[in-house]
Amino acid sequence: MFDQALLDILCCPETRGKLKMADESLLSMLNGSISAGSVKNVGGETVAEPLTEALVTADGKRVYPVREGIPVLLADEAILLSLEEK
Repeated sequence: MFDQALLDILCCPETRGKLKMADESLLSMLNGSISAGSVKNVGGETVAEPLTEALVTADGKRVYPVREGIPVLLADEAILLSLEEK
């Protein structure tokens, strides 16, 4: 789990908005879609690895994976959430 002090200084590389930890329901929904092979990141690559942790923008539009405790805050690695998924 993330240290709150670290989470307080991290921001979305695209919008510069605040980030928060993704909740279990969002992770579950995303992992179901990842298993079905229907999730692509902004860079156009299919996301194949299930998410154990992720950061989501305050507006809920972008999700950034956390791999081995390290947030991957690269714009191309973001997963865009459509309105239907929220």
